[in-house]
Amino acid sequence: MKALPRRRFIRQTLSAALAAPFISTVVTRALAQAAEKKIGFALCGLGSLSTHQIAPALQHTKNCRLTGIITGTPAKAEKWKAQYNIPGRNIYSYETMAKMADNPDIDAVYVVTPNALHAEHTILAAKAGKHVLCEKPMEASSEKCQEMIDVCKAANRLLAIGYRCRFEPHNLECMRLAREKVFGDLRIIQACFDIHLDLPSGAWRFNKALSGGGALMDVGIYALQATRFITGEEPIAVSGMETKTDPVKFKEVDETVVWQAKFPSGVIADCSTSYNSSLVGGYRAVADKGWFQLDPGFYYDGNRGRRSDGEEIRYPEVDSLGEFYQFAAEMDDFAQCILGVKATRVPGEEGLRDLKILTAIYKSIRTGETVKLG
Repeated sequence: MKALPRRRFIRQTLSAALAAPFISTVVTRALAQAAEKKIGFALCGLGSLSTHQIAPALQHTKNCRLTGIITGTPAKAEKWKAQYNIPGRNIYSYETMAKMADNPDIDAVYVVTPNALHAEHTILAAKAGKHVLCEKPMEASSEKCQEMIDVCKAANRLLAIGYRCRFEPHNLECMRLAREKVFGDLRIIQACFDIHLDLPSGAWRFNKALSGGGALMDVGIYALQATRFITGEEPIAVSGMETKTDPVKFKEVDETVVWQAKFPSGVIADCSTSYNSSLVGGYRAVADKGWFQLDPGFYYDGNRGRRSDGEEIRYPEVDSLGEFYQFAAEMDDFAQCILGVKATRVPGEEGLRDLKILTAIYKSIRTGETVKLG
């Protein structure tokens, strides 16, 4: 009896088709267009994430294709041009992004540059008439986030934030378990994401001017997002604490942060994140009649979960797609938003909300006091 609602929830949430008994003519046409149209994406920033995750995922999308690149490294441009058969006219530097306005091959730009450059590149793309999918965190400050939102709206371009877990079925199932109160009312959520980050591979992440912060901004945001989409609420107060075991290496950014958040319903979230720990990422939600958890829950692949009633949270047919699934689903969803089939579930306002909460956690760390949120 529990399996049917679960499958229905995942199918309805992930599907590009808005199947319904009486669907409007407008939506029917949009669906037909979405089935045929492929949105041209240009990747802005050709670092590790673009190279090893996003570009390969584009090859597994239904409604997207890689049509352009934006990079400050000529050698990368030549390599990508040959590997993905990208025409020379579709290759740009950060200084020439405005010229994309004359290029119909590119419909959207996926911004994958360091955090504090997201606003600059998003604004350039939007003013060139391109829709923008921007990696998380949205920016290094809430003020820059708001500027991104305002510019995209003024340009009549869509803006979405790359919260890939919002398209991942194990996480969607946990959202369903919470929203449908399968185990009753939520009481406590424990969430964490720890990685071991070293120089020189993560060099820009140790530079606060580029990153805006350390572990909390980079991977802690996954734990924060989980508490928000599981509860369906916004925290009303946060308190945080930071510790450093290597003050030289982590001179500019946070190494390890723990924080607690309180939600309007009374749910308490205990969270942590670190740049100096083994790879761990997941969460456990405790309700008054049981619990459910993902361990791991934030990986590119291999996410698994369990429930207090003995059921496993697992989707082998999805897991077999591995690392490609989440980014492909996220980009296909954005393509359907561009085509008018649906509204994005991860708009710029979602990224702004996270930045305001992250800022409050950092303030609590500085002041040693609980910070209330409006």
